This record gives sequence, structure tokens and C-alpha cells, in this order.
Amino acid sequence: MRRLPVWSAPVLWTLALGLWGLSRQHSVWRDEAATWQVARRSTADIWHMLGQVDVVHGAYYLLMHGLFTCFGPNTTTLRLPSVLAMAAAAACVTVIGRRLAGVCAGLGGGLVFGLLPAVQFHLQEGRPYALTAAGAGLSTLLLVTALQRGRGGSGARWVAYGGVILACGLLNWLSLLIVPAHAATLVWTRVPRATWARWAAASAAAVAGVLPLILFSRSQAEQVSWIPPLTWHMLIGPAVLLTIGGLGALLDRPRVGRLSVAAVALPLLAVPQLGLLGLCLIRPLFLDRYVLFSMLGLGMLIGVALSAAVRAVRPGYPRTASWLVPVLVGVAMVALLPHSLAKRSPASRVDDVLATAVNVRHLKQPGDAVLFAPSARRDTALVSPDDFAGLRDIALARSPVTSGTLKGVEADPARIRTAMLAQRRILLVTDAPGVARPPSGGRDRMKAAVLEEHFTVVADESVRGRRVIVYERL
Repeated sequence: MRRLPVWSAPVLWTLALGLWGLSRQHSVWRDEAATWQVARRSTADIWHMLGQVDVVHGAYYLLMHGLFTCFGPNTTTLRLPSVLAMAAAAACVTVIGRRLAGVCAGLGGGLVFGLLPAVQFHLQEGRPYALTAAGAGLSTLLLVTALQRGRGGSGARWVAYGGVILACGLLNWLSLLIVPAHAATLVWTRVPRATWARWAAASAAAVAGVLPLILFSRSQAEQVSWIPPLTWHMLIGPAVLLTIGGLGALLDRPRVGRLSVAAVALPLLAVPQLGLLGLCLIRPLFLDRYVLFSMLGLGMLIGVALSAAVRAVRPGYPRTASWLVPVLVGVAMVALLPHSLAKRSPASRVDDVLATAVNVRHLKQPGDAVLFAPSARRDTALVSPDDFAGLRDIALARSPVTSGTLKGVEADPARIRTAMLAQRRILLVTDAPGVARPPSGGRDRMKAAVLEEHFTVVADESVRGRRVIVYERL
């Protein structure tokens, strides 16, 4: 009877972790709401929007548009691509680890990868970061295969390598930090000039393909203006990860000129983290999800540590050694169980647009108007339009679709004030007290002032980070 390949266990394990609680109690938070509402637009409307905002996620939105068209808009369609992508990434971690350090290192790394906190979070996230992790894993596997074959590798393999890097860059151009990470591996292993030339040609072609996206996205840089400047406490996470990775690399007994897990995984972990920190000196961009793919390197290095533990135990306890990896992974699973449960609950995200829409459906009455403060909270209505049926959005001048935006264009404050004073009842969709910020824009300050002066609260419901307040005219 033919044995299953080693990578099948981590793939099934990661799939199980991803499918476990996939709907998160039928909740969708604001980032996923952006994916949902854009994916439901027509292709022409998506292209129109990308000219105004969010062009960096254009390829992902078009992909999700195709999936929503084929399978319908629901939480499974929204998140299953991320589950499948992470499973593919786990397979790549396993195969690379097995080739370079043996079965135990590959199996342990692949199983641990699915348990990493950052991976568990994005495993069930309707955003493109899991897809870039899968692409980073595949490109690294292609690189390792080319280096193992020697003599520069086949041209077809380098074409595939460049194509995968290009796809990653189109999904998130910060994933191009994989290129210097792979360059560090080539330096470490002292590859011949022919290999350098083929790698450089493939990488340059991929970067050139992404360059127009990078240049155009600079005109939309205001979209990430909310990211805070780098502070010292933000360095704690990367420092911990690099320390763990460095210990794993030492256990691999790294040597210059030898292709090893350390030579591949340590740059894959360290270079994207340090590169993103370097970019923060130009513009604040430090969000760990931008370099989620670096977790592949951490998984490989932890796999090396598990393999070293097996080697240490095997001489005295050969039977115990054969069970050591699954036992340690099981212990880690139990230790992380509270964290795993928390990440699969609606409370793990800032808010929940679907729960808010249910509140609106229960509170609305015929003839009511609705306001959103800030206007980005309109995503609730865009994701669940049926729950808002019959409500008049009195602040909206141009819809998100016609304006090519995510939240639409609202009328000037004077017009909104006039429209508000003509209403008997208004539903306000806003943030819950725990996460709400003081009104910052002129429109939002005006909305709050008019509601306070001319209306009284008759209902107030908060759920999962959002709040629906019903006002009646005094």
C-alpha cells in the first residue's frame, strides 16, 4: 500500500483549523466588508473604483468578484480562499523542510505553521494576505528546487518563479520583499553566476510588472494615513519572532555555502520584517499582515527545532522519539486553545457589520431615515442592503458605485442639516462607545449637533463594536 506524502498531514491539519468555526458565528468585520461590497459590483464598476481608491487590492477584488459570481456572496465564499491558500502554504513549508532537513523538520514545520497566532487569524480572513503567503511559499519552493537541481535550473522553472512573484506583487506589492529575502539566500549559499543571472532576470521581470501598480498607488497613499508612526513597543513582536527564528537557525548548524533550512528560512523571516521597518522611516506602514508570508520562515525554523529534539531523544528513547513531534504539536494546540477559540469569535475583530444590519432591521419603521457617522459605517448597508430596505440615506449625494469609492460621497453639511430637520425619525449607525472616536469631520460634527439639539433618543442598541441609535424629533 502506497504511503501518503508527508505534506498531506499538514494540509489536512491546516484545512481542519481553517474550517473550524469558519463563519465566526455569521460575523463580518469592516475589512472583510470592503471585500464583500466591492466583490458584488460589476467588473466595470470595480475598475472605476480602482482609479479612485484601493488599487493595491484590485487583483484580489477581481478574483473575489469571480468567486462571488459563481458561488454567491456568503462567509464561506469570502473566507475559503484564505483557508485553501494557507493549506498550500503549509504544504510548501513541509516540502522545503523535508528536502533540506528531513521528514521530522518538514512535518513539524508544516503542522506548527497552522498554529502560529498570525496564521490562525488570517486563516479565516476575507483579505488577500493568505494568498500572498501561499505565493511566497510556492516561489520559495521553486527557488529551492532550482538550487538543488544545480546549473542554474531549467528556464521553465524560473519563468514559473517570476510568474508567482508577479502574482504576489499584484495581490500586495509589499510582498515583493520576498525578492531581497531570496537574494540573501543566494548570497548565503554562494550560487554560481548562471543562477544569479536567471534569478535576477525572473525577479526583475516580476518587479517591472508590479511597478506601474506601485507608482499609481502612491496617488492613493492617503488611504493608509491612519497607520500610526513606528514606536519602540511595535518592535517587540518582530524582536521575539527573530529571536525564536535565530535559535532555530542555530540548531540547523548553518554553514556558508550550504543550502539549508537556515539559509532559506531565516532570510524569509527576517528580511521582510526588517524591510517593512525600514520602509516605516519613509511612511508609516507597519502592519504585521503586510509581511504575513514571513511566518513561513518561522514555521520552517520551528520545524528544525522539533527535529533537533527528536534527534536528541532518539538514542535513549527510540519509541518516544517517533511520537515526539505529534505530541508536542498536540501540547501546543492545547496551550493555544484559548487563543484559537478567541480568534474564531466575533469579538476577535473590531466590529461586525452583519449583526449591526440585524439591529437595523428590527429597529426601523416605515418612513425612517438613516445616517452613518463616520460615513465609512455605510458598509453595513452595502453588505446587507435588504436589511436597510425602506430607509432613506439622507446624507448621501453619490452612491459608492457611481462615485467609485468605498463609502460614497455625502452632501455638504447645510444640505444634510436641512434633510435631517425634515425627518420624524432617524436611525444613526455609528461605532460602539468602546471603539468610537470623537466626530472629526464637519459633517459628522454637524450630524451630532443637530441630533442633540432637535431629537431625542428612543432606542439605543450596541452589538460587537457598532451602535444603532434611534432618534425622534422633539
